[in-house]
Amino acid sequence: MRNMTKRSRTAFTLIEILLVIVIVGIMAGMLVTRLSGRSQEARVTRAQSDIRGSLSLALDLFEQDTGRYPSTNEGLDVLVEDPGLMGWKGPYLKSGIKPDPWGNAYEYECDSSNTMVYTLMSMGPDGAAGTEDDVTP
Repeated sequence: MRNMTKRSRTAFTLIEILLVIVIVGIMAGMLVTRLSGRSQEARVTRAQSDIRGSLSLALDLFEQDTGRYPSTNEGLDVLVEDPGLMGWKGPYLKSGIKPDPWGNAYEYECDSSNTMVYTLMSMGPDGAAGTEDDVTP
């Protein structure tokens, strides 16, 4: 008789399934709000890494081979394409010049009075130079 009074359950009820969906939705919402600011931080970190790492290294190798840093007019393109300079042993970047994390070109400027000093930066998320979100080394 005991077996007849017990109901066997072989599936979930609609309410149980809806409850699980609500709980998963709440957890996903918490995760999204927690990670929403992280993507911007990751882009800034990548831009700083590009500037301090691969681009600066390529510029230093160019300087060692040619005796100077590229002029502002030459820009970063001379790190990839042979400008016909004596001593050039590039390309200095294997994968070419990639844009910054926001899709803009990195800004390069060489001091005209001292060719051993340069400025390298990303214009940041707003794409405008000289604003507070610019990324520098």
